[in-house]
Amino acid sequence: MEPTWTQLGWQTVAAFMTLAIFSFLVGDNPVYKFAERLWVGISTGYWTMLLYHTSFTDKVLTPIFSEGQLVYLIPTMMGLTMWLRLFPKFAWVSRFAMAFYIGISTGLFIPLAFKTSIFLQAEGSIRPIEASGAGVVQLLVLVGLICSLVYFFFSKAHTGVLGGMSKVGIYTLMIGFGAGFALTVMGRVALLVNRVIFLKGYFLNLWGKLF
Repeated sequence: MEPTWTQLGWQTVAAFMTLAIFSFLVGDNPVYKFAERLWVGISTGYWTMLLYHTSFTDKVLTPIFSEGQLVYLIPTMMGLTMWLRLFPKFAWVSRFAMAFYIGISTGLFIPLAFKTSIFLQAEGSIRPIEASGAGVVQLLVLVGLICSLVYFFFSKAHTGVLGGMSKVGIYTLMIGFGAGFALTVMGRVALLVNRVIFLKGYFLNLWGKLF
């Protein structure tokens, strides 16, 4: 469907901003700086209003003023005291709320981190190996895991069988790091391809409108 002039106008703004960001490839310049600051400003405003309507309204205004749950005044006041960090004379007050917040967060996230990063990983590694293709993959993962742990075993010289397992562990770690890096690179390439496809579509639409 052919875009309207209004839609094409917004696409023109988006295309200009895209090219402004790409202009950094030839060096830092005022056009890139303008686009960068505009993006940061719009993102900050968008996320501020999003958090206001999805978090502050639902968790502060509605419970206190509509439901009469005055107990919510306590976390609200603690949150407001964090803003006192902007005033040097009263900055020390914000440390109480910050300490409470860090303590609560630590208490919540440490058990969660143990469960997701240790317990579930250990559970997935000691499952019975099935006589199937998935079982072969699971066996390879288990061998790679054991050899990777052996690589970090420094109480004995890495010679003989221990040295061989350590070398396999190094290869396993390198494969893991490489896969993670490749995933990051491909994610960035996907963003680039998406922008290039958008610019191609924009110029084709503009050509069709004008000629």
